[in-house]
Amino acid sequence: MRSDGEATRSRILDAARTEFARYGLAGARVDRIAGEARASKERLYAYFGDKRSLFATVLALNLQETADLIPRDARDLSGFVGAMFDHAEEHPEHLRMLDWARLEENPDLLPRVPCGRPGPTSDAVLRAQEAGVIDPAWNPDDLLILLFSLATAWAQSPEALFTGAADPDTDSRGRRRNAAVAAACRILEPRSGR
Repeated sequence: MRSDGEATRSRILDAARTEFARYGLAGARVDRIAGEARASKERLYAYFGDKRSLFATVLALNLQETADLIPRDARDLSGFVGAMFDHAEEHPEHLRMLDWARLEENPDLLPRVPCGRPGPTSDAVLRAQEAGVIDPAWNPDDLLILLFSLATAWAQSPEALFTGAADPDTDSRGRRRNAAVAAACRILEPRSGR
């Protein structure tokens, strides 16, 4: 059973996730977060120090959740793309917070440990390339960024602004997911004669 302090801290994090995804660091208001969490501003500051630290904590939690859910097998990068697509569709607030963090242009907001980026490591991709599973022409870091972008393309598309973030049409979602995975397969396929 969680203590009252743990429950309060959890409510603050949940409220902060919603507030920061909606308004970013600059636009978020601590009083709204505290009110939504049914906590005092003093308690919020006692747990997290300041608004910037709270933002960084929520961002780190988002990234850890994503890293925990996304496969790390470099021999199945198309599976990584599919899982990342699903995560972006189911948790658009995670991508919005990354966008807000980029706009802040403060690298201290992005956690370096423990999770790192979701999916396989560059070294694992390099080993899969050496084994002939992935086209060796790609720089592993560039490839992972490209695949992440491919997986989140629909969630990040300007079209989402006009049609809404969540497409109620499951056929469209399935079609888009299949297209992202198929594109990844084409990108990854080792080319003969290079």
